[in-house]
Amino acid sequence: MSDDLKRGLEGVLVAESELSFIDGDAGQLIYRGYDIADLADGASYEEVVYLLWYGHLPNRDELEEFSSAMASERALDANVHRTIEALADADENPMAALRTVVSQLSANDAEATFDAESVTDREANIRKGRRITAKIPTALAAFARLRNGNDPVAPREDLSHAANFLYMLNDEEPDDVLADVFDQALVLHADHGLNASTFSAMVTASTLADLHSAVTSAIGTLAGSLHGGANQNVMRMLQEVDESGMDPTEWVKQALDEGKRVAGFGHRVYNVKDPRANILGEQSEALAEAAGDMKWYDYSVAVEEYMLEEKGLAPNVDFYSASTYYQMGIPIDIYTPIFAMSRVGGWIAHVLEQYEDNRLIRPRARYVGPRDQTFVPLGER
Repeated sequence: MSDDLKRGLEGVLVAESELSFIDGDAGQLIYRGYDIADLADGASYEEVVYLLWYGHLPNRDELEEFSSAMASERALDANVHRTIEALADADENPMAALRTVVSQLSANDAEATFDAESVTDREANIRKGRRITAKIPTALAAFARLRNGNDPVAPREDLSHAANFLYMLNDEEPDDVLADVFDQALVLHADHGLNASTFSAMVTASTLADLHSAVTSAIGTLAGSLHGGANQNVMRMLQEVDESGMDPTEWVKQALDEGKRVAGFGHRVYNVKDPRANILGEQSEALAEAAGDMKWYDYSVAVEEYMLEEKGLAPNVDFYSASTYYQMGIPIDIYTPIFAMSRVGGWIAHVLEQYEDNRLIRPRARYVGPRDQTFVPLGER
């Protein structure tokens, strides 16, 4: 065993995967061989989930069957609704609420199992994964409405995954432009290699824990500000810029001089601009033009140009997803749960891979504590 210490496991290969590939120098992301730009432009979220789970893009009949089956699973059981109501009344953090609800979903899943021999059943896990993926948007929209004193909106089976969420959130069917932009955002966030939340799902699955446990672990990991909360921080930063009345570049310069971190820049893997940021930047601009208000997009561009010129840092996916979601009227504090709503497709795909060729993930730590302590009985201490 090597004694080299790799903090954060940076640069350490721990698995082989057929799901997604990232070229950090070229700024490229691919899902199962398909460039993310092509998928974002031409494939729906349902198609991408099918691709990740089954290994190929579906034909029309396969997509119809898959989408219909997932749409039919959107409704929540009454006991889950009661839990969401209690969480909303308690003003729980949205990610904590989502974590609790996803864990509870196993109680009403007839195929939920903790038996080591059946927990790796691929077809059963795909069915369970389909139910989890279908119910997360319903739970999130219900929570967001209840905490604001509004009744939940029942899901519809005739809308796409993206359009149905916006419908349940706003009690209004979105127009095609908003539905398409949101669907594209879900595609862009569906998978991204062995990020922290994906890896935590794999670690949990490697113990032969069930799929619900693995997804719950991933949600808990995504809740951390160093992983899933960056786009929320970006939007709050843009709001501070607006409230200050300062030029965005001057605001950023002052923030950096004060030792503050500018959210949405830098990435553990990308050395150039995140390809997903390119796509969402275009959508942010298009939404701004359609609304006749370029403010948030213009702020974003100004900050991006300054950070690139002065610090050599390019934006990541969170930077432009912030203004994109904001212009769609999505509350800032559910940006990260929306991330989970998309990434669950990738989490489940990686768990399926882990189950297929499982080995318990069990790294070691270098011990640096004392070794020769003398034990003193309790009465003599």
